[in-house]
Amino acid sequence: MSSRRDLESGGATKNSNITYSAAPTSYVFDSQVHWTSWLVPLFVAVNVVVFVAAMYVNNCPSKNFNFQGDCVATFLGRFSFQPLRENPLFGPSSWTLIKMGALQWDDVVNHHQGWRLVTCIWLHAGVVHLAANMLSLVFIGIRLEQQFGFVRIGIIYLLSGFGGSVLSSLFIRNNISVGASGALFGLLGAMLSELITNWSIYTNKAAALFTLLFIIVINLAIGMLPHVDNFAHIGGFLTGFLLGFILLLRPQFGWLEQRRLPAGVRLKSKYKAYQYVLWIVSIVLLIVGLCIALVMLFRGESGYDHCHWCHYLTCVPTSKWKCNDN
Repeated sequence: MSSRRDLESGGATKNSNITYSAAPTSYVFDSQVHWTSWLVPLFVAVNVVVFVAAMYVNNCPSKNFNFQGDCVATFLGRFSFQPLRENPLFGPSSWTLIKMGALQWDDVVNHHQGWRLVTCIWLHAGVVHLAANMLSLVFIGIRLEQQFGFVRIGIIYLLSGFGGSVLSSLFIRNNISVGASGALFGLLGAMLSELITNWSIYTNKAAALFTLLFIIVINLAIGMLPHVDNFAHIGGFLTGFLLGFILLLRPQFGWLEQRRLPAGVRLKSKYKAYQYVLWIVSIVLLIVGLCIALVMLFRGESGYDHCHWCHYLTCVPTSKWKCNDN
């Protein structure tokens, strides 16, 4: 088997109007061993269980007073969905999501509920939202876990989700936020940095880079539509991008073969100089960036105070819709 690789396009799915592509096929170093993927399926199962629990707590038949219409799919009993005028994604009420741990600026900052920065990534607004995110996670995450193992991919997923929550809270104060989109964008960011830091082992480098950049740009551009939290996407992407440089390094081509060379022959370094540089710079940027963002958040500062044009990153006004913090 060749130890070089091409970026391979995969099936795409949607998540809150966001399109994701499968991870690229890659060579596997050190005896060409693949890890068995179990963490990503576990994440999917946990998300499904949490959604079922949210619907149980929601109990639409006993708490809906027909202000927005009748419950949907009443044959499900207490698991039936809120009226579509209230939640068109076939899910629980906003009140239930807040009770279960949705991200809300006031609760995080004024009521010291920082745990919401983590719990929100396990909640979903409805069946449509959940299905789109979980299909995306399966397409992207399983392949990455097979290549790099559960520890590294688990760290990237969880920290990217946290990073997305932090950036979202800095800019969005009047809405609640739920979903794994930030974590999923973190996996996309890690794919890009993995391509860059392991550049020498790719064939068709330009095509691989263009394909991945195209997927990322389209995803972020769709996030500029109304009612989509693009700050969570951007925060997750940047966190995953830096973590990719830190966690997804591969030995330079030919390094493993040196074990067969006779004693006394000068050996190559395991990694190239630019990989070490990117590793150090990424660690510094990640730690400093998260610390500054958390300090700003818990001091009650708004991201717009330091970036007046950033509202264009999450919504671009047109003749068809207007943009505001609501």
